Amino acid sequence: MNLTEPRELASLLEAFLLASGKPQSLERLYELFEEPERPEPAVFKKALDLLRKSCETRSFELVEVASGYRLQIREKFAPWVGRLWEERPQRYSRALLETLALIAYRQPITRGEIEDVRGVAVNSNITKTLLEREWIRVVGYREVPGRPAMFATTKAFLDHFNLKNLDNLPPLAELREIEPEPVVEDMDDAPVPAHLQAMADASAEPGEGEEPKEETSFHTLLAELDSMEQGLKTDFDDLLEAPLAPFDEAQDEDEPRHE
Repeated sequence: MNLTEPRELASLLEAFLLASGKPQSLERLYELFEEPERPEPAVFKKALDLLRKSCETRSFELVEVASGYRLQIREKFAPWVGRLWEERPQRYSRALLETLALIAYRQPITRGEIEDVRGVAVNSNITKTLLEREWIRVVGYREVPGRPAMFATTKAFLDHFNLKNLDNLPPLAELREIEPEPVVEDMDDAPVPAHLQAMADASAEPGEGEEPKEETSFHTLLAELDSMEQGLKTDFDDLLEAPLAPFDEAQDEDEPRHE
């Protein structure tokens, strides 16, 4: 194999990424070659560009996320690909999505600050779930009485939602352009829409011997969150002028808040 030829190198990189099932950084890809055979950086870049273009008409795509490059199933196939796995992962609740969105856009943020925006106490199981999935981490403690922990997102969060860095988060203003779906009674018990859950199921971590699954885009997550709650706060710059109306506190997802 001529590793100085970008087209042949592109095929080898495709094999690496298909076999790994997870993102690979350029540094890691470089390490897979012995020093004498290692292609020049310019050849690597050309090979990755060729690989990306070759995927344009295929069912999978080359995506660069925080941890590196990976090949993944295109999002439009996720509802069907998710049927390959009989065990369904834990469903995302509206309260969890709201909490995650606030951490993503207002980090570092404390639990109390999240509660101030949402109007209800954050269920401890929500932060526990996000920490266990390694989507958030404690980055410090606010210098106020009680020294509450401050949460921020992680590289695993960026990888899961197809983001290279936090600058790739969709602008909150885009959510206002999305036409909300009809509001049903008792929105607190409303299930996550089936097609979003299908994408979430397909994006669960693959087990041994399984193919990597499609990741849910953060834009899709926020769009569905907006459709489930028309009154969701989307602009955090004017909280003092127009505080968010509190959600119904009699919901299963959240704990009663004690003033």
